[in-house]
Amino acid sequence: MTKKQALQLFEAKKVRSVWDDEKQEWYFSVVDVVEILTDSVDPKQYVKRMKSRDPELNRNWGTICTLVPLQGADGKIRKAMAADMQGIFRIIQSIPSPKAEPFKQWMAQVAAQRLDQMQDPELSIDQAVMDYKRLGYSDNWINQRIRSIEVRKELTDEWAARGVGGTQYASLTDIITQEWSGHTTRSYKNLKGLKKENLRDNMTNLELALNTLAEAATTEISKQQQPDGFYENASVAKRGGGVAKAARKQLEQQLGRTVISQSKSSDYLLGANEKSDLNEVD
Repeated sequence: MTKKQALQLFEAKKVRSVWDDEKQEWYFSVVDVVEILTDSVDPKQYVKRMKSRDPELNRNWGTICTLVPLQGADGKIRKAMAADMQGIFRIIQSIPSPKAEPFKQWMAQVAAQRLDQMQDPELSIDQAVMDYKRLGYSDNWINQRIRSIEVRKELTDEWAARGVGGTQYASLTDIITQEWSGHTTRSYKNLKGLKKENLRDNMTNLELALNTLAEAATTEISKQQQPDGFYENASVAKRGGGVAKAARKQLEQQLGRTVISQSKSSDYLLGANEKSDLNEVD
């Protein structure tokens, strides 16, 4: 199964999903779907109770759900419960929620959009722009974020070509982040008060620019040095992060303050508490 991970948005709430190229369909995180439909603070426990209330669902759970690799709140990839559209529809039958029908319509729309995007890849970018606009991000930030996604993809392709894969991506990313920012990914998220949220989606313009520089530098150094395996790539990752660290230090010297911000997206999105947008937050 060739998989492509993505975050979908239903009413501004994120649903982790994986596209199966062979079956040509999406698999959606069961926990995310249950959390959205029920507003449960513990969706995993809700799933257990739901299965106990619905014996037929419980008997067929192994065929309805499958384990797929999904990114967790800590950025690491782990196997998690997921189901295709038909499976999610069956699960929804056991959830009394006014959001059930709108959610079904949304899933059908997501599936149709994916087929269109396979014919025209630019539609994927257009969709990402629309999603960020709905969340209230500024045009300037969105342009940077889309560029950072392209840079990230180029980096992970380069890592794959150099013998790196799976959970090692997260480890190398952690090295880059710590080198340029002085924080591990986890401590950086803690600084901003984040839990499940994506760190990059909560970076200011300056933070995002420096992170993109670090990853782009790592890619270019890797292409030149052609490291082999995790440890050689880790050394390159540290060097790439060092390029952005030098830029950060020089900028901070000019500004007389740190550019590592405690701010998160909810602090500066358009319309949020009448605060300014990302362009005005350093």
